[in-house]
Amino acid sequence: MQKTEIMDESAVSRAITRISHEIIEKNKGIENLVLIGIQRRGVPLAKRIADKIKSVENSEIPVGILDITLYRDDLSLLNEHPVINGTEINFDIANKKVVLVDDVIYTGRTVRAAIDAIMDINRPQMIQLAVLIDRGHRELPIRADYVGKNVPTSRSEIVHVNVLEIDGENSVTISNKE
Repeated sequence: MQKTEIMDESAVSRAITRISHEIIEKNKGIENLVLIGIQRRGVPLAKRIADKIKSVENSEIPVGILDITLYRDDLSLLNEHPVINGTEINFDIANKKVVLVDDVIYTGRTVRAAIDAIMDINRPQMIQLAVLIDRGHRELPIRADYVGKNVPTSRSEIVHVNVLEIDGENSVTISNKE
């Protein structure tokens, strides 16, 4: 399977920096702001965005981890025993500005599941979405507020986001399904 690199480590880093600055600007600072990474690769991305925001604002913002496995609308199509990675949100999200962070937005179904999971926890003031890659092909009326890179794809292609914490490198590649 041939993979074509569409973002190298530098491009990923620049996208994280840009997204971080856009979050600060759009929210007029970081008051009442929290980040929640969607398991798996959204979690390290959320932590990196939080680190960038801290370097700019000299203040930490809470980062949580959200597992949406049980909220998926295709749960019955998955493995008979789906892997649950766990949700860790050790702070109150009521009346907070929640920024969900994920690696790729595709159909929008993961984001819908994440919103359902967040609303079951509590009622935030607002929910925003930050993604490293927007590959198009939405099936639901959902869009990201912050996008690292728009990558037009065909449905026969797969976007692979690699993060150092999980994959040993930072990059984004695209390949054809085989």
